[in-house]
Amino acid sequence: MHAYRSHTCADLTAANVGDTVRLSGWVHRVRDHGGVLFIDLRDHYGITQVLCDGDSPAFAELEKVRSEWCIRIDGSVKARDPDLVNPKLPTGEIEVYVRELEVLGAAAELPLMVFGEQEYPEETRLRYRYLDLRREAMQASMTLRSDVVASMRRRMWDKGFREYQTPIITASSPEGARDFLVPSRLHPGRFYALPQAPQQFKQLIMVSGFDKYFQIAPCFRDEDPRADRSPTDFYQLDMEMSFVTQQDVFDTIQPVLHGVFEEFGQGAKVDEVWPQISYRDAALWYGTDKPDLRNPIKMQDCSEHFRGSGFAIFARLLEQEGTEIRAIPAPGGGSRKFCDRMNAFAQKEGLPGMGYIFWRDQGEGMEAAGPLAKNIGPERTEAIRQQLGLGVGDAAFFLGGKTKSFEKVAGKARDVIGEELGLTEKDRFAFAWIVDFPIYEKDEETGEIDFEHNPFSMPQGGMESLEGDPLAVKGYQYDLACNGYEIVSGAIRNHKPEIMLKAFEIAGYGADEVKKRFGGLFNAFQYGAPPHGGCAAGIDRIVMLLADTANIREVIMFPMNQRAEDLMVSAPSEPTSDQLMELGLRVIPQD
Repeated sequence: MHAYRSHTCADLTAANVGDTVRLSGWVHRVRDHGGVLFIDLRDHYGITQVLCDGDSPAFAELEKVRSEWCIRIDGSVKARDPDLVNPKLPTGEIEVYVRELEVLGAAAELPLMVFGEQEYPEETRLRYRYLDLRREAMQASMTLRSDVVASMRRRMWDKGFREYQTPIITASSPEGARDFLVPSRLHPGRFYALPQAPQQFKQLIMVSGFDKYFQIAPCFRDEDPRADRSPTDFYQLDMEMSFVTQQDVFDTIQPVLHGVFEEFGQGAKVDEVWPQISYRDAALWYGTDKPDLRNPIKMQDCSEHFRGSGFAIFARLLEQEGTEIRAIPAPGGGSRKFCDRMNAFAQKEGLPGMGYIFWRDQGEGMEAAGPLAKNIGPERTEAIRQQLGLGVGDAAFFLGGKTKSFEKVAGKARDVIGEELGLTEKDRFAFAWIVDFPIYEKDEETGEIDFEHNPFSMPQGGMESLEGDPLAVKGYQYDLACNGYEIVSGAIRNHKPEIMLKAFEIAGYGADEVKKRFGGLFNAFQYGAPPHGGCAAGIDRIVMLLADTANIREVIMFPMNQRAEDLMVSAPSEPTSDQLMELGLRVIPQD
């Protein structure tokens, strides 16, 4: 017999009754029934009930074991009485009578229980992550993650892609976040960087003639943490293709991701049609470039109904350049109580409040109620109702000013309204491609032009588009949103040196600076670069959605906490004097 087990804790069934078996695992739960001990023995695969009484030579030793001891037992398989069968377990028809016990690893007093689903502070869970990971929900999440990655790999190979690895130690290259720098011992005073993404390398792979590339790539960014973002590192399904258009990229990655969500979505509906929405329309309709399309609410510009109206606050706002009044329809939200609640929400978000109108039945017909309705009069109110397609029992909320000042709050309000009114469809994965990102933006204080989004995207219209108004230039850049999260970002790349130099020149970067900062890529483009493009899908966020959790740390095996610390291994740690001396570094104490 094997040294540790003849079966896993999920293998045994009624067909094994009478067999002598050996199992190893952790003591999940102990129950003492007055001279008879029942133990749920757990391994990665499942649970088997084992029992022992005073007639067994192992009884005295088994009485000593406690939760999470790691043990090995030998025994015989018995059928459970029919009324004691547990249909929830694959092994629920049997139990194992213990005749021999070996303690493989005793456990100290537990800082958190594995049995049950008790809530513990996140700091405790991360400090004792190896115990937290033994819990059923965490085992399921990590297994899901592994299976999702394996499925992605298979699907990419099936589409003719090969996996290539890119460097982990490289040069600093701004990708929109801070680099993690690595000091060089052989070159004192100089630093490597951990890659924020394999961006430049995957483009160089295309220049090298490989045509299709993918990688399950680790990426490193020194970012502020959020619930849906790791503060240090993450993994992405990275891909690039030569001789492709934007639509070719969509047609390639869409069936891969659709298949993954169908395979692991636990029966939730996966949308077949993925609409393409311009960045500007997404901002107008949803207040974000990562909209949740399970919520049917679309915001609309209602500025004309308030221009010159009796509601002085909005009327005066509209006299300023670049302002508008945005309406958020709320079907079914037509009560003063709900309107007051949403007004309080806006105040918590730092705004003075939200104007609102709601429509009610007064017996003799429909009436518009609320402060706005009284101020702007029945004609304007009716025009708003008709524009928004609302009726009795519905409401509309209004925010105004320069769009950047209220758009984010409007987007949040839309989400809250959809949730509270039951409009947001559950058990569905709704996708949307966000396209036509502007390449440039103007700093409102200085008036200077800088990049708003990816500077390496090919401008739509090529060199000709760069000769006109920079703020009108759109890039072949795109994101994929799913249920309110960005899960894919990509672009058709700017592969022509002269267009690249012009694009950076508009943002105030001279040719010498471009060649210095992006020399590898720029030099490669001198030697016959093909048109190419691709994207990267965030594995952590995809698994987070599939696991139905809003916290990305629930699907990462060993995550950092919100202060970018690993409490389990005490990282980051202070270097020794010898290490600093070898690297030619000195730490300056912080006051």
